[in-house]
Amino acid sequence: MYSLREPVTARPGMTFHQMTERVRYEGAYPTREQAEDVTRTVLAALGRQLTGDERVELAARLPVEAAVDLTAQIPDAQPLTGWGFVKDIANRTGATPATTRWDTGTVLSVVGHLAGPDLLDRILTQLPSGYALLFGRAELTQAA
Repeated sequence: MYSLREPVTARPGMTFHQMTERVRYEGAYPTREQAEDVTRTVLAALGRQLTGDERVELAARLPVEAAVDLTAQIPDAQPLTGWGFVKDIANRTGATPATTRWDTGTVLSVVGHLAGPDLLDRILTQLPSGYALLFGRAELTQAA
């Protein structure tokens, strides 16, 4: 039986330099260094939240440097909500929650593009509520 998923060994069509330039453009960061710092910080934080096949597949779709930032982290035992994720990064970096929300949304929108819609759906299913907006998607909930 054949799997409809892309092979885990697939490499992205975007280099780390291209990824950080896209983050720089979309986030309106003044320097490439600032865009790279924000990208690495958000990827490390995401690495503390993702587990399993989704983590492995996402790493395979990211540029090598980004995949290392993501997978170098040990996943937290208790995953954070989307807002908790933003607050955790703000606490670690000393930035305001508003700035951190901007940074997070900018990086995760690029990450979501690299992941593709099917993998992103699976990632959002794994994570607690609040992440869809960070990835640039509507937060859909089922009616009670």
